[in-house]
Amino acid sequence: MNIIDLHCDALMKLQDGKGLLRFADAPELNTNKARLQQGKVKVQCFAIFLEPEIPSDRKFQAALEQIDYFYEEVLAKNPDMVHIKQWTDFDQLKLGQIGAMLTLEGVDAIGNDLMKLRILYQLGVRSVGLTWNNANLAADGAGESRGGGLTMFGGEIVEFNNEHHVLTDVSHLSDRAFWDVMELAKYPIASHSNSRTLCHHRRNLTDEQAKEMFSKGGLIHVVYNPPFVKEDGVATISDLVKHIDHFCNLGGVKQIGLGSDFDGISSFITDLEDASKSQNLINELLKYYNEEEVRGFAYQNFLDHRPGIIR
Repeated sequence: MNIIDLHCDALMKLQDGKGLLRFADAPELNTNKARLQQGKVKVQCFAIFLEPEIPSDRKFQAALEQIDYFYEEVLAKNPDMVHIKQWTDFDQLKLGQIGAMLTLEGVDAIGNDLMKLRILYQLGVRSVGLTWNNANLAADGAGESRGGGLTMFGGEIVEFNNEHHVLTDVSHLSDRAFWDVMELAKYPIASHSNSRTLCHHRRNLTDEQAKEMFSKGGLIHVVYNPPFVKEDGVATISDLVKHIDHFCNLGGVKQIGLGSDFDGISSFITDLEDASKSQNLINELLKYYNEEEVRGFAYQNFLDHRPGIIR
């Protein structure tokens, strides 16, 4: 069963590798092309993520470097990797092709300059998360102790996203910033978050937040990172399925997707260690849900809730 994965950090690894890693088959990449093919990942979203310690005046250049790796290493060297630039491009993928879409994890790179966001949009960014865990000029992240909300500039970014049919990603936001964003965003999504009820981690969503996402037509894509799946002990695929089941019980059966966080995590769910193992999750889901529901989780729910799709 084909899969749309909303989040990985392969571009950061490619950048750290300084040109020595081949996207096609580098074993260091959880989401190299060979593993995506083996796991039947039909579309992989590639996050632009910058480490907080990068000096502010270098962050936009660092973001452009990751985009350059996307164009030169992911796309140019692999003709079967197809750049997703428009929401209708998902429907044009042919047999054997894998879609690749750029996303932005935290707007630190743009400082307070919307022109830089426009440039990133022109280069293909179609989902924007305002923060990582730290605070920036747009909002507070989940790790910021003061727990502030959205700034005026952050509001301008959400309005830009609305105008350009770009997803606004709530994963990593502080609780207050989440609620501020939900008042404005036309296209909210949680690209990689689980249920805080099942695993009490600041990066997960409360039931109230999940219900708000579902009521606004947003999607929640569950993440494979063990600390977000289970508070202690070894995390299994069954533990991850419990998060999907919990969100279903909150009314989200048609609004749940997958967001692995591969290449950005240091530990793994058993039998879900890289993209090649993705069908293990599908097979486990088929034990509890019918094929239509699992197809929804895997890819169809996202396709049905893309910006511009009439429902």
